[in-house]
Parts: sequence; structure tokens; C-alpha cells
Amino acid sequence: MRSGSRCRLGGGLRPCSARASEVPPARLGSAEHTTKGMTVNTPALCFRSKKILAPMVRVGTLPMRLLALDFGADIVYCEELIDIKMVQCKRVVNEVLETVDFVAPNERVVFRTCVRERDCVVFQMGSADAERALAVAKLVENDVAGIDINMGCPKEYSTKAGMGAALLSDPDKIECILSTLVKGICKPVTCKIRILPSLEDTISLVKRIEKTGVAAIAVHGRKKEERPQHPVHCEVIKAISEAVSVPVIANGGSHDFIKEYTDIEAFQQATGASSVMIARAAMWNPSIFRREGLCPLKEVMQEYIKYAVRYDNHYTNTKYCLCQMLREQLETTEGKKLHAAQSTQEICEVFEMGGFYEETTAILEAKKASLKAKTQDEDEQMEDTDVIKMAVRFDKREYPPQITPKMYLLEWCRKAKHPQPVYETVQRPLDKLFCSVVTVAEQKYRSTLWDKSKKLAEQAAAIVCLRTLGLPEGKLNEGENHLINKRKRENQEFLNNKEHEDDLLVEASHKRAHFTEGASDSSSSEVPR
Repeated sequence: MRSGSRCRLGGGLRPCSARASEVPPARLGSAEHTTKGMTVNTPALCFRSKKILAPMVRVGTLPMRLLALDFGADIVYCEELIDIKMVQCKRVVNEVLETVDFVAPNERVVFRTCVRERDCVVFQMGSADAERALAVAKLVENDVAGIDINMGCPKEYSTKAGMGAALLSDPDKIECILSTLVKGICKPVTCKIRILPSLEDTISLVKRIEKTGVAAIAVHGRKKEERPQHPVHCEVIKAISEAVSVPVIANGGSHDFIKEYTDIEAFQQATGASSVMIARAAMWNPSIFRREGLCPLKEVMQEYIKYAVRYDNHYTNTKYCLCQMLREQLETTEGKKLHAAQSTQEICEVFEMGGFYEETTAILEAKKASLKAKTQDEDEQMEDTDVIKMAVRFDKREYPPQITPKMYLLEWCRKAKHPQPVYETVQRPLDKLFCSVVTVAEQKYRSTLWDKSKKLAEQAAAIVCLRTLGLPEGKLNEGENHLINKRKRENQEFLNNKEHEDDLLVEASHKRAHFTEGASDSSSSEVPR
């Protein structure tokens, strides 16, 4: 995007320099990583003289970050992600999209990144706990260029948990979190703050932050109770820049200063900062980073949509970001159609990109099918000759209630005096299906069919074992079911014991009533007349 009056297409499907699964993570500590047997130096992320996309909730997802890079941003921050959510995620390499996904237990992708941005994306988290922050940082550090702690968000959802701007009133906790991260990971650590009511307190805080060893401090030049319509305090950011030696990143200039590219430098000069971080001006038009000037908004939106389709961005997030770009044009015919769209395909049709959507989704589906077929072939060619395999699935409709093959197998192992069955279950990243191998008496068994849940995969493995050994598995058509009879006997014994306990309670109650009645009669006979 360094020349020409029109925007260069950036979001289309094009070959990546390397697949995410093939690129080993870089670690700043060694300043090098190995790619295909070759050692490559990886420079530390520099925060001086940079133009940076600010972290913005619901905006700073992968399509926006990549588009900002296309237009000339040097560093991009992801949206704030809460530590409690992230710590539950697992890292998954998405071979279809060529991304690295951090997936929550409910299968929702919380954070998605790719090799294109790995050396310039900073992961921002919300945290009020040093150890939890470190756990999240360790989870993502090999896929990002740096880690940032949000200490400036004034919204209630952040502050009520002690995060965001709430940290500004607890310098000890700030120091603890930042020091723990700096010592615990090999990537640069930064933080983003707001200014305090007094300049003296603000300077005192940033000097304390500097001592933790952070690589940079981003400063939103407003107090936590101030909003975008309030003037940004450039003089405070300038005082901070003069008070510390660590790079200071100026933020908050979209309303008063930054309307086009040349204004970025003006804001930097007014604040004396090392770099500038842009939020709302970039949200409205990411081509604010383009040295040659802003691109026509429709072209920018089409660029964004290409990345959204290419990286399977959820349509609600895509729609939200496009609405932020349209702003006052939301009441136009195009804006109303966008507002009514209920899928990525419908969004594409609004912007005359239906053909692109169909072509791109077809390419991704074909790639998914190819990878699935390749995975299945590899499964069939696995050198697991010691595993006995059958193509079976567990269908609970074929079994009595509360009776399963796993129960039958466990019961048999106990009677045969074998150790109880051991299940090893794996999930295939491509389609999220499960396969389980059960070990019984030192022999392994598994189904060649993959299942949609861990429980189903384990039941299928148990079936393979039972059928191989010629044992009953508890199906309805097998006649008398000894486990059912056993359950009935146990239930009957429980009921008998319950009835016996009830009889004893009734008998005891009668005795107490008789004793009370007798005592009452005795007392009455002794009363003088």
C-alpha cells in the first residue's frame, strides 16, 4: 500500500509463505528460531517510531489487524481478552484456514492468529491476577510478538473484576502482574494506562511501571471518568515521555487530532511520544495508516470483507465492524441492507461480492475435504498392528437404559481378575472428531470410525473389545441381561432396606407416643383434687 491512488486488494485467497502448522514459534530470549533446518534471527519488537492499531473490543479481530497491516500499521494489538476465558482455551492448528486458534471448551474460537502477523501482533489481556496472567501469556507467547495488560478500560465489565482502570488505584498489584510477566516469558511486555487525577501521581505510577522491565507504556491521555468527547491531555503524555526512558505510546488523538495520515505525526509531536496508537480513527477507516492518504470507504470495506470470508470471521463481528465504518451512512439503502444481513453471504451480497464469497468458500470446502481424505488415509496406514480394529459405532437406542458396553467390559474384567480397562482418547483437529483406544489384558482395541464425542468413542472401543472376545455387550436383542438383573436386585435390596428402616421408624414413633401418653396419665393421677 505504498503507492498508487487505489487500494491494493489484500484479503483474497493467496499462498502463505508457510503454513501455520509448519512454522515453529519464535522466542525472543534466543532472538532466533529454526525454519526447515535453517536458523533465522528474530528481532525483538521495537516500540519506537511506530504507528500502532490500538486494542478495541469487537474490532481488533484478525481481519481488522491484517487490513491495518496492509495499509501500513507497524504493530497491531488484538482486542482485550479476559484471562479467565483464555486460560480455559486449548491451542489448535487450523490447517484449513492456516491459522492458530485458541478454542474454548464450548468450541468457540476466542483468539485467532496467523503467521502473517506473528512478528507484529501484541496480545492484550484483561487480568487482575499475576499467576493467571502468566498462565495465559505462556499459552500464547509462541504465536504473538508481545503481551499487553489492559490498565485503562473504564467500562464496568472490566473494572468490577478489578481489571482495566481499576488497577490504577492498586500500584502494588500492577507491579506484581508486570514483574511476573517480564520474568516469566521471553516476549516483550507492555501495558496500557489512563492518566490519574494528578500529574504527580501519574508520573509516580509510570516510573514504578518502568522499573518492572516493561518494553513500553501506552498512555491514553484521558482520566478514567473522561470520554472521547473530552479533550486529550497532550501535555500530560508529554510530561510522562520526558519522565521515563522506556518508549511511551500516545493514544487518544482520534477526536482532536487524527483525521488523516499526516495528523499522526502532529499528534506524536504534540505529545513527545515515541509512537502513536490509533483506535477510533482506524476503526472508522483503517486506511488512516496509508501514507498516500485515505482510500474510498467502499473499497476499504470490501478489503475487510475479503479477510472476514478468508478467515471465517463470525458474521456478527464482521457486521459490527462494517457498521462502525459506515457510521452516518447507516441510514442509506446500503446501510439498511447491511443492518438486515443475517449471514456472511448476505453481507457479501450487500457489497456486490457474492461471487467472491462462493469462490472462496468453495476453495476452503475443497481444502477441508482434501485434508479430511488425507487424514483418513493416514489413519488407515497407521503402523498400529498391535491394535485390533473394527468399524463400529455405539447407538444407545440399541441398549437398555443405563446399560452400556463399557459397563459390561468393566464387569467382565473384574470377574476375570484383569485390571480395569484403560481408555486413551484423542481428538482430530481438522473435524474435531474423537477416537479411543481401550487396553484390556495388555491388548489394544479401537473402532476405525471417529465419533463426535469422547464418550461415544470410548463406548465404540469397548464394543470392539467385547466382540473380539466373544462377550455379550448388553444389547436389547441379546436376551436376558445379567447387568439389568443385577441392577434390579440392587434396587430391590435398597427398597427392602428402605421399607425395613421405615418400619423401625414407625415402631420407634409408636413407642415414643405410648411412653408420652403413659407419662401424661401418671402425672394427671398425682394432681391434688
